[in-house]
Amino acid sequence: MEEKKSIATTYNPKEFENRIYKNWEDKRYFTPKVDKNKKPYTIVMPPPNITGQLHLGHALDNTLQDILIRFKRMQGYSALWLPGEDHASIATEVRVEKELLKQGIDKKEIGREAFLEKVWEWSDTYRDRIRTQLKKLGVSADFSREAFTMDENLNKAVRHVFVKLYEDGLIYQGKRITNWCPKCQTAISDAEIEYEEMQGSFWHIKYPVVGSEEFIEIATTRPETMLGDTAVAVNPKDERYASLVGKKLLLPLVNREIPIIADDYVDIEFGTGAVKITPAHDPNDYQVGKRHNLPEVKIMNDKGFINEQGGRYQGLERYEARKAIVKDLEEAGLLVKIKPHSHNVGVHDRCSTVIEPMISKQWYVKMETLAEPAIEAVKTKKTKLIPERFEKTYFNWMENIQDWCISRQLWWGHRIPVWYCEDCQEIIVAENEPSHCDKCGCDKLVQDKDVLDTWFSSALWPFSTLGWPDKTEDLKYFYPTSTLVTGYDIIFFWVARMIFSGLYNMGEVPFENVLFHGIVRDDQGRKMSKSLGNGVDPLEVIDNYGADALRFMLVTGNAPGNDIRFYPERVEAARNFANKIWNASRFVMMNLDRELMKENINNKDYSLADRWILSRANTLIKEVTDNLDKFEIGIALQKVYDFIWTEFCDWYIELVKPVLYGENKEDKGRVFNVLYQVLSSALKLLHPVMPFITEEIYTHLTEEESISIANWPKADSAAIDKVIEEEMAIVIEGIKAVRNVRAEINVPPSKKAKLMIYPSKGAEAALEKGKDYIKQLASASEVVFLDNKENLSKNLVSAVSTGGEFFMPLLELIDKDKEIERLNKEKEKLQSEILRVSKKLSNEKFVAKAPEAVVNEEKEKGKKYEEMLKAVLSRIESLN
Repeated sequence: MEEKKSIATTYNPKEFENRIYKNWEDKRYFTPKVDKNKKPYTIVMPPPNITGQLHLGHALDNTLQDILIRFKRMQGYSALWLPGEDHASIATEVRVEKELLKQGIDKKEIGREAFLEKVWEWSDTYRDRIRTQLKKLGVSADFSREAFTMDENLNKAVRHVFVKLYEDGLIYQGKRITNWCPKCQTAISDAEIEYEEMQGSFWHIKYPVVGSEEFIEIATTRPETMLGDTAVAVNPKDERYASLVGKKLLLPLVNREIPIIADDYVDIEFGTGAVKITPAHDPNDYQVGKRHNLPEVKIMNDKGFINEQGGRYQGLERYEARKAIVKDLEEAGLLVKIKPHSHNVGVHDRCSTVIEPMISKQWYVKMETLAEPAIEAVKTKKTKLIPERFEKTYFNWMENIQDWCISRQLWWGHRIPVWYCEDCQEIIVAENEPSHCDKCGCDKLVQDKDVLDTWFSSALWPFSTLGWPDKTEDLKYFYPTSTLVTGYDIIFFWVARMIFSGLYNMGEVPFENVLFHGIVRDDQGRKMSKSLGNGVDPLEVIDNYGADALRFMLVTGNAPGNDIRFYPERVEAARNFANKIWNASRFVMMNLDRELMKENINNKDYSLADRWILSRANTLIKEVTDNLDKFEIGIALQKVYDFIWTEFCDWYIELVKPVLYGENKEDKGRVFNVLYQVLSSALKLLHPVMPFITEEIYTHLTEEESISIANWPKADSAAIDKVIEEEMAIVIEGIKAVRNVRAEINVPPSKKAKLMIYPSKGAEAALEKGKDYIKQLASASEVVFLDNKENLSKNLVSAVSTGGEFFMPLLELIDKDKEIERLNKEKEKLQSEILRVSKKLSNEKFVAKAPEAVVNEEKEKGKKYEEMLKAVLSRIESLN
């Protein structure tokens, strides 16, 4: 094996991360082919919005996807990770509009076409920026297949689905209540609403009963909407108002008669038990209005100003109208009282304007028919939600689903494929622009001005990106996709819509698994936001620590569906781990003799340490593979971390140093091969999480061109030996116990001393096999075994472990009183543990409900602690 150029002396990710990624791209490692001899594994990237920088949430989302796709690629799948971006209609339009206003340009003055040119320029800039950021993170996505929701082939898919839904009677145009943003002047989805706690009021108002001195008192948080009231509702079981149901009220300030109606919607216990009904400005009132055939009086225009229905308040902005109305009510003696009231108010997440529920003419998708098979798909596990607890959220939304408002009053987006004939008003729904009206032959056709909700195109993402509605090879091979990775906050906004869209258009679920992750919060647990100034730029973290450290930090301790906190110290710790791997790997490579390795390739005369590390490595391969298959990514990473840091670096390398520095060539050759085998396997297991450092080390360690296309290691069951692992654990624990005692009494490692071991029952063989390791790593001048402790000198210091008692004649080096103090602390600690176990075992519920193995384990612990306490007490007595 020809030796390559030496790896750099120090770990500096800036020196190789960009170089490595360029090499991956040049070699097209991440561009899979349709290969009938391989199983496909597909992930479609949740498309980030083209509105700015990627944040830590994107970094977590893409790191998790990259781990899965790298894992499957190494397992031999034809692994496609298809990247792309979302045009984000409203978010992008608002951002571009703001940028143009800074330049003194009004979008309405330059017109639709000129404005869209500006948005396309923005799109090109930010898509390129997103692509660059993703590559900095190390994502192994196939950018040759990169998609954009506004690409022509995706636009074709959108038009096709719209027409199909319309022809199937599932799309209709109608007037309903929508979430309306008066500033952006468009309907918006629930996904675009944030709720902020605001200090408001309850205004209590008298509504006079026509033809009597009576009145009904109502309470409202939005007095301006009373201009559109068309009824007052009470509960049919409310005896207070039973005699008034069917009578008329005189609507204050408007002087329009409105009925008193009975409806179960009203909560008798809440407020006054009487509710004003404004069907055109409240979703619940809208439903009540439909049940009672009430008129719908819309009292605002699209900008949130009172219209002609508002009488003398016409032309006032909604909050100005509120002040005027309250003033007039007070003057008319109709304002009973004002009570302070704190409540959550919906605001548009893009411009922070308070949402106005308002009736408007929009396009809708009928959801009940589409929802049923999507509910069944999750119930029957055709699509599995991970963690399973999120099924509750999914079912709750799907089983109570409302028709979907899909039209938006914007310019940027997929324009609705509907044309209106100017002559006969015929509505034409078509995939391609028609030349004339089929009904009257007129060629004066006007396309609907609105665009489709961004989620409409995103719902088609798993198959439109693969070429649908065309029957492409990619679509046939890579669909349905394997796993979707996304945040739990868009279960119904996106995930549910993709499931029913996949079933409706493809006849199959779009993905087998959905892995939900949580939100990345700051170190205080707060959501990151511009207003709090607590956001973290992942590119800055990468610049300071490297992409691998950021990725490692995001995944460590991360369980599916749980939020995680960002601690700078954890990134520092991740970098320290990378540095540890670098130095240990460099040490191994500096000592490897390739010729001796070749000569001893079949040398299986393994030492205890060799057999132990090979067993542990193969156990690790088996467990990590199983964990990753179950999406237990955080658990898998912790195991790899513990193995590399502790077992391989801290123990095995130290255990075999005498061999490495010795003269026996056969032993050296054997150890070289073990080091090579274990290190290369460990690097492969770590590669999906830390791709750059593992690539740099692996390509120096081996003759292979890249770890990213290397074979995932397979566990050799013959190499797994639990007896060896247990024996070595006894040896290591004994060494640690001696080291800890020496450290406590400040004896330097260079000061060697005779070590006498009184083994526990059953530990004799393990300690005998590990005698040389104990001597080497416990700073012993010699190691002897004791048959009994009867004639031991009192001038000894001891260490206790499950393997036995370790005695050292070190009293001439230490303070006797301090040693007694140390032993007393150890005594208290063991007594505390014994008490804890005793309480647990005396708890009848624990003993009855816990698995037998768990109960037995506690009993064994109790015995072990009793034996250790007995030994400590004996030592205290001997010293006294």
